[in-house]
Amino acid sequence: MNKIASYLSQHLSGEVSSAQSLRKLYSTDGGILSIAPEIVAFPRVTNDIRKVARFTWQLAEKGHTVGVTVRGFGGDTTGASIGKGIVVDTSKQLNGIIEIAAKDKLVHLQPGASLSVVEEALKWQGLALPGASHRGLRDVSVGGAIANDSLGADGSVSDAIKKLEIVLANGDIIETGKLSRREVSKKLGLQTFEGEIYRKLEGLIEDNDSLIKQLADDTTRDNTGYKRISSVRAKDGSFDLTPLFIGSQGTLGIISEVVLKTEFYALDETIAIVVADSLQTGRDLSDRLMELEPAELRIIDGVLLRRAEKNGASFSLLGSVERVGAVVLVRFNDFSTRAQDHKLKKLKKLLKKINMASIDSTERDPADFKPLTRLGQTLQLGASDDKVAMPIINGVSVPVNRCEEFELAVQDLAAKQHIELPLEYDAIAGVYNAFPLLSLDSVADKQKIFKLLTEYSTLVDKCGGAFTADGAEGRLKANAAWATLDEAHARLYEQVREIFDPFGTLNPGVKQTTELRSLVATLRSTYDSASVL
Repeated sequence: MNKIASYLSQHLSGEVSSAQSLRKLYSTDGGILSIAPEIVAFPRVTNDIRKVARFTWQLAEKGHTVGVTVRGFGGDTTGASIGKGIVVDTSKQLNGIIEIAAKDKLVHLQPGASLSVVEEALKWQGLALPGASHRGLRDVSVGGAIANDSLGADGSVSDAIKKLEIVLANGDIIETGKLSRREVSKKLGLQTFEGEIYRKLEGLIEDNDSLIKQLADDTTRDNTGYKRISSVRAKDGSFDLTPLFIGSQGTLGIISEVVLKTEFYALDETIAIVVADSLQTGRDLSDRLMELEPAELRIIDGVLLRRAEKNGASFSLLGSVERVGAVVLVRFNDFSTRAQDHKLKKLKKLLKKINMASIDSTERDPADFKPLTRLGQTLQLGASDDKVAMPIINGVSVPVNRCEEFELAVQDLAAKQHIELPLEYDAIAGVYNAFPLLSLDSVADKQKIFKLLTEYSTLVDKCGGAFTADGAEGRLKANAAWATLDEAHARLYEQVREIFDPFGTLNPGVKQTTELRSLVATLRSTYDSASVL
């Protein structure tokens, strides 16, 4: 591998290293797995990514497969930003804001651009990017948010995509966007890898017409496999490859540039909280609050508040949290403060009818709400080494009419596994996060991790939901997620991947099943407070 590092160093304008210290640093991400790469590359320009991809493609043609894993800030919790071969870090140098076209409400970005930096830059133009605000401790790159299809505090960055520039497995570049039937015909005639992709995709879609229609009819937010194959070809014969790269975790191509749509930025926001006697009561209330079209609507299990309080948090708005069943957090960020006030009045009126009350940021210091809006950070940063909630079963979606069934089943599963599984529910996205306290220092807990993954995914599937709604399956969740697929869907997804990555050089081991023994071998020795930073 040193020869490869030396070769790449001579041909890339960016830096390449096989130093043991860097390999160790890049062996982990935000999750519980660890795989040390052989080489770490820091591209300066898109052409560097192309050269890495082309080089590994040529090696694979000769029978020597070296994987390429692209990462931003390494916040992924499924092991999708770690890999054995070459790790390409875009966050150090391919992190620029190329252009903000304020008049058109568009922003042109490099993949390693920090969402928090982009968010601040857009504010100066009076603009905002949906899904840019995240609750996690690590920053999130634009490319990472799209590749994982992760949800922010008020939606997904993926929903704002105008177009993508993609480096294919062989180093060629394509630009995604809607193509008319006539433009598709031209693509089909190309004697290039891109032309081959279009020809094979068209054939795959035609051969699986009924199966793809079935996927299109299923509106569940699901990132397992490549469900968005159903959105590639429209009824008028037009094509758009963009959906396939959302949630693909770098297994179909590498994002090298992004153009995103923005919206007008609201200078002020209004936050309100309501105390409920249980998670179920809070969720029932949220069903009615959805009519107010809030930017954020979350229900937080009281167990999480008590856990955070032990970690040093103080909830002055609530006083004692000892008997709090759940808290409903509502946020309005309409461009007009008048519209926010109107919605707040409607909220209070609704609560009065059912003998409930709220506390809001118009009557209390907005800073008092921070312990609730930053609850996730408190649970992680304030935790002791043996009390860190592992991010292994976050981001599942469940249909609204099956939520109660799901919550009761989670209680049964928690009792069976002898652990607490407190939940946080994003009512707008229909997504649940769970917070199990487990330790990698314990053999019993290591075994419990994989049992929990399997049983939790089965439970979600029985309730008609999706195991990977906020983020994709990566390495960690792949076995459990793919076990819920029927044979036809699994084969379709495998064929999609084969079209884009025939030699298996793009993030091997991610979004595909692995022997359990191999997965267990990649577990970290410990997962503690420092692991989340």
